[in-house]
Amino acid sequence: MSTRLNDPRTAAKVVVMQRCHQLVDFLKEQGILQEARAIALKEAVAFQIQKAMEKEKISKVEMARRMKTSRAALDRFLAPGNASVTLQTLTRAARAVGRELHIGLV
Repeated sequence: MSTRLNDPRTAAKVVVMQRCHQLVDFLKEQGILQEARAIALKEAVAFQIQKAMEKEKISKVEMARRMKTSRAALDRFLAPGNASVTLQTLTRAARAVGRELHIGLV
């Protein structure tokens, strides 16, 4: 009978967590941890917006109209690596797909 410690999935999770800590340490050393977190947060929200658009069958043209912005601005918002997004834009995007944006301090 194997224990959870011998479970390959548990071992894989431990390795992933160790590597995550190594990455965080590296980003801290480089002085870019906060920037990386901002980009990751924006990417996560943009991903959720895109998935909601797909689920609701909202085209980019329609999404831009709902957000009262241009298609080019929407493309910049959805583009990977572009973290320079305002809270107003994030809020408009969330509302355009029938969601709310929640932000908190941790």
